[in-house]
Amino acid sequence: MPDDNLLQVHSIAAYDDNYIWLISDKHCAVVVDPGDAAPVIRYLTEHHLTLTTILITHHHADHIGGVVNLLAWCDSLGQEKPVVYGPAHENIAVVTERLIESDIVSVARPACEFTVLDVPGHTAGHIAFYLNAEEQSHVFCGDTLFATGCGRLFEGTPAQMVDSLNKLKNLPDQTLVHCAHEYTLSNIKFALAVEPQNQELLAWQQKAQSLRQQGVPTVPTTIAHEKSVNPFLRCEESSVIESVKQHQAIKDTHPVTVFAHLRSWKDTFRA
Repeated sequence: MPDDNLLQVHSIAAYDDNYIWLISDKHCAVVVDPGDAAPVIRYLTEHHLTLTTILITHHHADHIGGVVNLLAWCDSLGQEKPVVYGPAHENIAVVTERLIESDIVSVARPACEFTVLDVPGHTAGHIAFYLNAEEQSHVFCGDTLFATGCGRLFEGTPAQMVDSLNKLKNLPDQTLVHCAHEYTLSNIKFALAVEPQNQELLAWQQKAQSLRQQGVPTVPTTIAHEKSVNPFLRCEESSVIESVKQHQAIKDTHPVTVFAHLRSWKDTFRA
């Protein structure tokens, strides 16, 4: 007989390419970065789930835009208002519990516990949530780490982003990476411009294309997978360094310098 308390993680598509993540025990649910309330309400209703907790990684509208309507919907049903957790170093009015590095978010229903990681770079106060469940570990990393890519530096520095990506890179290899956008195919095109001979990357392109043709998400991936195909986690690899040098003629090969030029290259890249 299946265990009704076993945690399940589900992606909910929103807008053109967002993913809202939902963690449930078949009775209660946590949602991560609900930029749009409507698809979340639809999923909760269809699966008879009670929303208890909302987790926010950063302040961008496509990650927080649905929170107010979700709270109002819960109130209209007479449910207890969900707790909204988010970054302490960003001004997000809907957040009721502000978090910093190493804080623990303990959720009673569904029973789960998240460790907070400070991962600035994309935004100044971006955080991630690490869930080390008994059966599987997960990281909900917002727009810091993507499948085969990373977020743009809107507010942070290259050094901050390298530090943030290293925190994620150092999680256990089999940790599932739950990013917030379906950017994978375009990220792969750039990664192949950087490492055209990377055989794991070439195989990943074929698999990712097949998944998208079937309408299936390419995420989550794993930390181990990202370390083998994601150029932004490979700034110390000779193949990445040489490719950046050819593109930019840099002499300093410090990982932060390599990352900075790699990110700048990606920002203007056209396949």
